[in-house]
Amino acid sequence: MIVARKALQQLQVLSQQFPVVAVLGPRQVGKTTLVKEFLPRIPKPNIYLDLEKLSDLTRLEEPELFLNEHRNHCVIIDEVQRKMDLFPLLRSLVDEKRESFRFIILASAGPNLLKRSSETLAGRIAYLELSGFNLLEISEICPMQTHHFRGGLPESTLAKSDDQSRNWLDNFILTYIERDLPMLGLRASSITIRRLWEMLAWQNGSLINFSSIGKSLGLSHHTIAGYIDFLENAYLITRLQPYYFNIKKRLVKSPKIYIRDTGILHRLLRINDFHQLSGSPFLGASWEAYVIEQINSLKTGDVDLYFYRTHAGAEMDLVLVKGLEPIATAEIKYTSSPRPGKSMLQCITDLATDRNFIIVPAQIDFPVHASVRACGLNIFLQKYLPALVLDRNSKTETP
Repeated sequence: MIVARKALQQLQVLSQQFPVVAVLGPRQVGKTTLVKEFLPRIPKPNIYLDLEKLSDLTRLEEPELFLNEHRNHCVIIDEVQRKMDLFPLLRSLVDEKRESFRFIILASAGPNLLKRSSETLAGRIAYLELSGFNLLEISEICPMQTHHFRGGLPESTLAKSDDQSRNWLDNFILTYIERDLPMLGLRASSITIRRLWEMLAWQNGSLINFSSIGKSLGLSHHTIAGYIDFLENAYLITRLQPYYFNIKKRLVKSPKIYIRDTGILHRLLRINDFHQLSGSPFLGASWEAYVIEQINSLKTGDVDLYFYRTHAGAEMDLVLVKGLEPIATAEIKYTSSPRPGKSMLQCITDLATDRNFIIVPAQIDFPVHASVRACGLNIFLQKYLPALVLDRNSKTETP
């Protein structure tokens, strides 16, 4: 089944502007499918190399000769992290013939793990991050509850049953630990990485404490910080930073940690179905991780996401910020009776935002306070998020 991806149009725009476009994201997120669907839109001959195939890897044993022979093609190189020494050559070839649609490269790592690309291709490359299916892409063929529980990785989302989804995710996690992360350069035992990943799942939605995790694993604070940086750059976790610019109150400055894909989260927690999740203490944090990932995958690049928490106890799950200015806030609650609490109202006063939401799983949309609207996630993503990411001075619908 082919699902129309928002990223297809983004790939078109970037490829017309930049000679090199890197499509990045975790393995099995749909990068190859996206680019193969894009092939008919490329206005020149193209050649596709998958460096997981020995035959294609062999073709690049003399990369300069091969790529010069195809200088009039758009060359697509999948799993480019297997041949990092290509990047200086790509820069040289681009400088000799700078035009759109020269190279499209795919990698299961972020720019910080592909350091040579950022050093040698600066000004020549654009990065397109592909996340799992977001809710708007999948809503017509997959209920939100299923999407929340199985996550956005296509093979899991579209599995015929929860059993097949679980089996696929278990093998995905095992393969990542034993093969993919070491291949990307993570120097740690598979036992340590699994234990760390599981500990982060247990702490999903909480403030991260490197020292506490390090003590549990018998590793230093700095080693744990390095491993978490690595997992973040492999698109497996995300850190939500606290918002504190220009706020005089004493604020918490440690980030929160989230497992990006909730299907992976639930497997790491050994939760087998949604019924089990709904009766567990992890439900609220799971819903929070799910909502943040959906918003993050659809927002524009000039909007940043933070949380807000003071030492006095006032807390806001999500603050949307443009530049240094908060433009909206959201509490993320798995409830059918949303009401703003004293803590939320205090945060709204601190942040001086006039667009504030409580995001819930129900299909509702109504004000619950003079400055707060309760709405379902789908409604927020379709109706309110597009308005929020426009210029603040533009005419937008205000709840």
